[in-house]
Formats: sequence, C-alpha cells, structure tokens
Amino acid sequence: MENRIITHYALFKFNWHFWNLKAEDRTSLLNRFCESASQAAKAVWFYQVYPTNVNYDILVWSNDDAEENNAISEFMERLAKATNSYRAFIDPVESFWGVTKPSIYSKAKKSAQELDPFENERMPYFVIYPFSKTTEWYLKSREERQEMMNGHIRIGKQYTEITQLLLYSFGMQDQEFVVAYETQNLPMFSDLVYELRSTEARLFTLRDTPIITGTFKTKEQLTELVK
Repeated sequence: MENRIITHYALFKFNWHFWNLKAEDRTSLLNRFCESASQAAKAVWFYQVYPTNVNYDILVWSNDDAEENNAISEFMERLAKATNSYRAFIDPVESFWGVTKPSIYSKAKKSAQELDPFENERMPYFVIYPFSKTTEWYLKSREERQEMMNGHIRIGKQYTEITQLLLYSFGMQDQEFVVAYETQNLPMFSDLVYELRSTEARLFTLRDTPIITGTFKTKEQLTELVK
C-alpha cells in the first residue's frame, strides 16, 4: 500500500438489554448495526470474538484513506454516527487504531506477506494486538535495531501463508503499534509467535497485550450467532 490508510478495530459486547430481546429482534438489530457500520469506511469486515475472549462479542474492522488532513476526523465521525444509535443494546468496549507507513526495516516497497484490507477475500482467522517497545530500544542505533529486526523478518518469511498489517499509533493511543495477522491455520500462527518470542528483539518489547483472536463472518453469518 503506497498511500497511507487508517485502520480501526472496534470491539463490541452485547449487553443484557440486547439478550432480553426476542431472537428475531436481536437478529434484526444486529443486521441493521452491521449495515450501518459498513457505510462508515471503504472496507469494513466483521469477526466473531466470543468465546475466544469473554470481554468482547464482535470485532468491526474498518479501513479508509488517510492522506487528507481531515480524513481521520471524518472517518471517526462516520463511525460514531453509524454505531452510536445502537449503544442501548451493543456496548463499545475497546478500540485500537493507527495508520500505515512504509517500514524502515525493509527495503521492499511491498512485501508479498503484506495484508491488504481492501481485498475482497478474507482468511478465516484474524489476530490483532497492540504493542510498545522499551525506551532502550529507541536509544539503540539504527544499525543495531536493523540487525535485530533482520532476524525477526527472516522468521516471518518462513511462514508464507500468514499475512501481516502493521499500524503506527505513536502519540494517538497508549500503544505505539498495532499489528494484525490473517491466516487459514491458527496453530501455524501460534508456532510463528513462539519462534518470534526467541529473537533478541523480544528483549525490548514493553507490552504486547491484549491479544484479540477473531473468526471472519459475513453479516449474515454474524446475525446467525445471536438467534
């Protein structure tokens, strides 16, 4: 992706007012919620989170252009308008977001493993987590950081079926980055993370939780879950 985009992950939970509705009313309300959220950005995707995490029920992944100065504020306004009218039944619990930019550690303009949020096809599993580096990491020279990241990148390239999207959140949220992975094989993804934990760069990770794992659902499939 040459142009910078904004990516936003909104995590929602159905409250007791929602579950007290009749089954047909729950499905109707959730369908309207999804239709409304779909209008907030160029590409919007939905995921089932519960029961992988009991704190959230669904994930709404939104993507839009971020080149213009007012693009982010306009996106935030659209998303708020699209979802606020449903807050009597569907609670926003958490959100993570950031913008893309070219990696300083990779010479390639675009990696074959770069996740494209505007593609029409999605893989079954989606994993996101925010993370931050330690102060010691940033005090190291560019060359030292590059050497450690080279090992990180070599491991990632061995898992060709797993794609990644990296967001930068410096000064905009508590975390510095939000990384997302898309895969058809969740145990394989777990193997990748296990290997990455043994790299030297891991010494300079300050925080990389919460980890959110979701399964892709169409709007129709999502509404089936609340019948």
